[in-house]
Amino acid sequence: MKKITILTLGALLLFTSCVGTAETETIPVTTPSSSETSAPPSPTYTSSPQPTSTTANTITPSAIPTEAWIEQGPGDITVPIILYHRIDYSPIDSRYYVTPEKFEEQMKLLHDWGYTSITTTMLIEAITKGAELPPRPFLFTIDDGNLDNYKNAFPIMEKYGFIGVLYIVGNYIGAENYMTVEQIIEMYDAGWEVGSHSMNHFDLTKLDQDRLREEIVGSREMLENLLGIPILTFAYPFGAKNDSALDYVKFAGYIGAMGASGYTPSQGTWNLYYLQRVEIKGNENAKTFTRFLPWHGDPSFLPTDTLTPSPTPSHTPRP
Repeated sequence: MKKITILTLGALLLFTSCVGTAETETIPVTTPSSSETSAPPSPTYTSSPQPTSTTANTITPSAIPTEAWIEQGPGDITVPIILYHRIDYSPIDSRYYVTPEKFEEQMKLLHDWGYTSITTTMLIEAITKGAELPPRPFLFTIDDGNLDNYKNAFPIMEKYGFIGVLYIVGNYIGAENYMTVEQIIEMYDAGWEVGSHSMNHFDLTKLDQDRLREEIVGSREMLENLLGIPILTFAYPFGAKNDSALDYVKFAGYIGAMGASGYTPSQGTWNLYYLQRVEIKGNENAKTFTRFLPWHGDPSFLPTDTLTPSPTPSHTPRP
């Protein structure tokens, strides 16, 4: 009987201990927040930076398939260089004025046919050392530094993803209807290059040695000091040069120079200091413009109200 009592008392103590433990142990209960009750967010991935357009217009991708850049040069390479002066409305029907509408037609055609703009440094590196270039490269140049280069040409070029080269006359900067330092730098910061077009736009073949030095050597020094950017190439005013002008261009340290006329897109060491540019005149339209291009694309991109151009390149006389 005594044993049973002891066993009963032990069981009672064990039961009491278990009950006490259950009553005093607290299990934390976490109430999920609203963000935790939702499905977990999808992982995000960081992609390579993509260029963004500064305009509101959306451009349809080119119909030409994107091709890999390929090594070209050293030596002769095919790169058409086009030359403009004014992108504006001419008060006197001047050949130097291309209307903004015609200019946009021409840039759109280059875009639709798969052309890619390059810089003079890329071109000269390919000629002298060899470099990778896009499959349909072209070089856009515009002379003198008129204000319409900034107001009209610049936004149209940006719309189609193109850059170009400004050839600036030193003493024209900030003059009436010419670009300011700030506008030139804005275009430079957007990827454009800047070269010298002399100090005063004189015919270099008619100057004495001191004036020649000032126009060629002095203009580079002045532009680099004023703009704070490298000035690596030169464009002869009117395309006029002689041996003395050429010597000063090389002496000044320019890596290449532009003529003002041309009939072929072939560029090489033989014309490194007189690269062939084709002047685009005010009477050009998108179809006649194509006679200067070495590669054509889908003709459906051409306007239908002009005649089909001759495929033979034509020589553009010097102004």
